[in-house]
Amino acid sequence: MDDFIIARAVHVLSVLLWIGGVAFVTTTLLPSIRRAHPPGERLACFHEVEAGFARQARWSVLAAGASGLWMVHRGAMWDRFADPHFWWMHAMVGLWLLFATMLFVIEPLFLHAHMERPDPAGAAFRRIERLHRVLLALALVTTFGAVAGSHGLF
Repeated sequence: MDDFIIARAVHVLSVLLWIGGVAFVTTTLLPSIRRAHPPGERLACFHEVEAGFARQARWSVLAAGASGLWMVHRGAMWDRFADPHFWWMHAMVGLWLLFATMLFVIEPLFLHAHMERPDPAGAAFRRIERLHRVLLALALVTTFGAVAGSHGLF
């Protein structure tokens, strides 16, 4: 069972870096950029800073997905997906799929080109702020549900 313990530790550390990063970007970085830059400069500033975080997020999401899959397989927990009491398992997979799609498909194929366009009124930056708030809320609900559910609350 040492492999399961290691997978759980990797999973927790990965989620910590991933969701913690989303929280930092949402609650600290984006508001700071909004306060410090005029609307036309905000998107470019975010794009510049976000490049470094994107690497961390990609590795964290990959590690969380791999360790989560390993734990489900190793612990023979596939049947949990058929039980509504384990709704948080679906939430974890759904959140992971959402972020993986954004980080590995949408962002590199579509968003980078979009973020290089001028945004004089700051509309794209406002959309990014709203999206991050929604993603953070989903991540926090999922994390709460997963921790509480895995310890028997549901």
